[in-house]
Amino acid sequence: MRPSGRELNQMRPIEIEVGFTKHAEGCCLIKVGDTHVLCTASLEERVPPFLRNTGLGWVTAEYGMLPRATNTRMRREAASGKQSGRTQEIQRLIGRSLRAGVDRNALGERQITVDCDVIQADGGTRCAAITGGWVALRLAVNKLMKAGDIVTDPITDHVAAVSCGVYAGQSVLDLDYAEDSQAGTDGNFVMTGDSGLIEIQASAEGATFSKTQFAELMALAEQGVADLVTAQKIATS
Repeated sequence: MRPSGRELNQMRPIEIEVGFTKHAEGCCLIKVGDTHVLCTASLEERVPPFLRNTGLGWVTAEYGMLPRATNTRMRREAASGKQSGRTQEIQRLIGRSLRAGVDRNALGERQITVDCDVIQADGGTRCAAITGGWVALRLAVNKLMKAGDIVTDPITDHVAAVSCGVYAGQSVLDLDYAEDSQAGTDGNFVMTGDSGLIEIQASAEGATFSKTQFAELMALAEQGVADLVTAQKIATS
């Protein structure tokens, strides 16, 4: 029995509210159970120096957690003068993941920065950030196309992510914190809408896991990503 009472292959409730903030070119608040992440996409008519005069666009991301996103207050990273290694790793993952679904030639020489701010954390924050970040990116690109700034849609496919793991000896989908903190195996699966693999992060926290268990996790991830893509389509339709 899972702590939440969910079935092994059952996602937490998914909600995506677009237009949550006023100023960003694209934004949404994504809720996956009790994990809530605000995602905004900001457009700039410039690219990093290494891309100047190449005709290629760039998509990047930043990630952070509010001090009381968790059970106890965390110190703001700005107060210490630097980001933690975990934060840097997660925001690089979000950027890589979103770029995998973008034709940078079609985007043209401009940059879109996706900011993912965790308001409330209950496991799977990086996965929710990627899934919601894609929605914000999609909305920002829609504005570019509506304005006629680009002709060809640079977004090639949906991008979404979900966590899967082995909890109490069973393969489960979409771990919340109670499961994540006790999981024998924990994995994050980033995929496109057509089930193409972008990145898999999986590790044994206790005992090793078998090829059979990995196949089970992969099948669960496909199902979970399909559910998330459906939510993305509803939010951006």
